[in-house]
Amino acid sequence: MKPLKSVAPAKHLREKLVVPTPTIRPRRLRRTQTMRRMVAEHRVGVEDLIEPFFVVPGQRVRHEIASMPGIFQQSVDTLPEDVKAAAALGIPAVLLFGIPPRKDEIASELDDPDGVVQRAIAAIKKAAPDVIVIADLCACEYTSHGHCGILQEDGIVDNDATLELLARGAVSYARCGVDMVAPSDMMDGRVAAIRHALDASGHQDVAILSYAVKYASAFYGPFRDAAESAPAFGDRRSHQMDAPNAREAIREARLDVQEGADMVMVKPALPYLDIVTRVRKAVDVPVAAYSVSGEYAMVKAAALNGWLDEDRVVDEMLVGFKRAGADAIVTYFARSAAKRLAKQPARG
Repeated sequence: MKPLKSVAPAKHLREKLVVPTPTIRPRRLRRTQTMRRMVAEHRVGVEDLIEPFFVVPGQRVRHEIASMPGIFQQSVDTLPEDVKAAAALGIPAVLLFGIPPRKDEIASELDDPDGVVQRAIAAIKKAAPDVIVIADLCACEYTSHGHCGILQEDGIVDNDATLELLARGAVSYARCGVDMVAPSDMMDGRVAAIRHALDASGHQDVAILSYAVKYASAFYGPFRDAAESAPAFGDRRSHQMDAPNAREAIREARLDVQEGADMVMVKPALPYLDIVTRVRKAVDVPVAAYSVSGEYAMVKAAALNGWLDEDRVVDEMLVGFKRAGADAIVTYFARSAAKRLAKQPARG
């Protein structure tokens, strides 16, 4: 048998196979609006929004706040229509702040069963029973000195005396039908005191949204005009957090959850997005971000001067809060944003 001859491989097989380097173009997925929507990693929904309201004494009051164009102080009789308008857009919750007819050193109007917030809660629950009513719980709007609690002789807030006041206020709100109380005072132990008071009075189903991480911020200026709550002397740095601190924020949030908070809040939102992210990773309850009055006022002022596109800036801010980890967003832009969100196709 003759040996087989070796056969040289064909020329095209001898040549080295060259695989071209793929062209990497992330822009392909940004080419059209529909494409961008399809691959969006985060999305704001109207169900994420909470709208704040400022309630004052009187009848037929709807007074625009100079430093917050488009936001009003309003009386209880005018409030339900605005709340129903928000609900019609799909906004699930409102946050109430009260400005009482009189203020004193011990915030006696805070737990008045006929107070402006108490009456507002009842009016909203009657007019729009499915709306979640959240009541801010702090003494600053109710004290003549503008501080967040009852003061000692040395001018420092008395932590434990203030806890008793907040507990009474929470029960007063609960009796009027509030769904959630939101202590914003930053006293130590307030969540435990409020939870105990609510449970002991038969209001176990009233939830607590704690301002667990509230910084002593210059961004609150317009709010103090709206709530008429600027301190008459000193400041609130003895109880609100210091801007450089992040680890302290995690400690505060975890303590509030241990004491019974059902949700926690970071305030302000825009300058503290890193804190929103850290808190979201640290706790297993929903996290809210409060886009505060100063954030609103800056955007409004720039938009009114033609320097910024308000709608685009607001949409960018809101998705930034979601990207940082917020489950809910308190914003004065709630209704204007909800109108735009209603025009977007639903994402299944």
